[in-house]
Amino acid sequence: MEAILGIAVEQSLTRSSASLRTRFALATALALLGTPLLPAAAQTATAAAPSSADARLKALYDAEYQWRLKEQERGPGRGNGGDRLPRVDAKSQAARLAYWDNVLKQLDAIPFDQLSHAEQINAQVFRTMIENQSNEVRWKLYEIPFNTDTFFWTLAPYAGTRFSSEEQYRNYIDRIRDIPRYFDEQTVNMKAGLARGFSNPKMTLVGRDETIVPYTAAGDANALYAPFVKMPDSIPAETQAQLRADALAAINSAAVPAYTKLLKFIREDYMVRARPTIGASDMPNGRAFYASQIREYTTTDLTAKQIHEIGLKEVARIKADMEATMKASGFKGTLPEFFTFMRTDPQFYAKTPKELLAAASYTVMKANGRLNETIGKLPRYRHGIVAVPADIAPIYTSGRGGLDNCLFNTYRLDQRPLYTLPALAVHECTPGHSFQAALAREGEARPDFRKDLYFSGYGEGWGLYTEWLGQQMGIYETPYEEFGRQTYEMWRAVRLVIDTGMHEYGWSRDKALAYFKDHVALSDLEITNEVDRYISWPGQALAYKLGEITIRNLRKEAEAELGQKFDQRGFHDTILGLGAVPLPVLESEVRAWIAAEKAKPAKAADAG
Repeated sequence: MEAILGIAVEQSLTRSSASLRTRFALATALALLGTPLLPAAAQTATAAAPSSADARLKALYDAEYQWRLKEQERGPGRGNGGDRLPRVDAKSQAARLAYWDNVLKQLDAIPFDQLSHAEQINAQVFRTMIENQSNEVRWKLYEIPFNTDTFFWTLAPYAGTRFSSEEQYRNYIDRIRDIPRYFDEQTVNMKAGLARGFSNPKMTLVGRDETIVPYTAAGDANALYAPFVKMPDSIPAETQAQLRADALAAINSAAVPAYTKLLKFIREDYMVRARPTIGASDMPNGRAFYASQIREYTTTDLTAKQIHEIGLKEVARIKADMEATMKASGFKGTLPEFFTFMRTDPQFYAKTPKELLAAASYTVMKANGRLNETIGKLPRYRHGIVAVPADIAPIYTSGRGGLDNCLFNTYRLDQRPLYTLPALAVHECTPGHSFQAALAREGEARPDFRKDLYFSGYGEGWGLYTEWLGQQMGIYETPYEEFGRQTYEMWRAVRLVIDTGMHEYGWSRDKALAYFKDHVALSDLEITNEVDRYISWPGQALAYKLGEITIRNLRKEAEAELGQKFDQRGFHDTILGLGAVPLPVLESEVRAWIAAEKAKPAKAADAG
């Protein structure tokens, strides 16, 4: 998702800097869309595109992409925001939905069997994307424009971000001036949601209001002022001085009053009137809503019941693996006692933030050293290792991988066990999300609309798969680190049970917390943050394990079919080369690769 006032903190902590990363990354981006639709003539021109199926499809998705850039008030590329924030009012949302419904009608009219293979992939990806975006608006998710760790108001550019030109700075200042209008529209939407019982659950809102406070400070203490602290030398000194003065004026006259007003609303109205229930099924037409979220995040037709059963089976399997690893460590006792030992023994916790970041960096460098034998096509782009910004760290996840940086949470070090850090590092950094983002940026050419795209089942499935892959790469050096990997795998399996348990079967928060603690050796802080995340983000957490199961099953299939011909580098290149796709597309393309490899003469396959 593109930054709104630059490269926003939320966006910078997502999976890659130019993509819609998770349901609320997607929902927020969609909520941030909002300018008039393309003129009717432009839509007619799209419908009258050249007669070949490929050309008609290309004209359609190119036109939609350009329209979407205008809706988002941005240009292509990172940080290219315009001079205003997007419109998020209900009228703009309805117009957007009408546009996308029209796009789907035009897509239906293009004969799929007349498309080239590459365009068939594009068509399937495009359809899934448009259906997801339409459903986000159809369900009025813009009435819940934030969740437990992603907020529409965290508009400050990510730490270290600088604009490169006077124009970018002036556009940024204009966007600051537009904050009051933007917040007013968000507030109207949230009030509409509250009126119909469509809101975040009250119990997940504790402390989230504190993330607004840094923006209520006047002057250069305000988080919005960060890009002006150090400006490019290419901008003349007198121009820099004027830009700083204009920024301070905009912050003091527009931003500070708007944030103060928003903070009052969130504390005195939203947090008071938010729904007391936690399950998505408790909201209007809740079970159908939850089913739609399952389909969006998993890109499958699995039901909540099917997913719950898959989760229970995975929990039982992984528990047996954990017990075997516990015995290999030499620990004498029960698994719950081992959990307590792992959670409380000082040897498993860093003493300083630098120690934790250094340990993460060591894992990333180990992974880098094994890439040549793991993946065939490697990107040139490299990421850094940095701490999660202090203002959101208390309620943020343990780590996230982005294109520029892979972030690790150093808040409450006594709650950040080192034995899970290797699995976290390969998932979030290399060869996980940061690596994946770099490869997507430099990889095979694909339409512009696919460069800004993310499917959780694909992306998070790959991230979790890389944790398993870490075994083959020699990442886990002790039984404790292997247990940490199993802990993370169990964590994702437990999600299948808890998410469906709360949103489909009426589990209480306490029941979800207890189930989590009984099966996963994470800290209490991490467990609480995770359960609250699942409560406020129905369906998103299901994508990880289901995506990983899909990839691992495909690998088993490839190994069985190809035998000595199997080369994991080709397998991984096929997956990563596709970019973000729905899981059914991933399955069909990997099976096509298997068939092609199987048809090669043995010598040709060995040489490759």
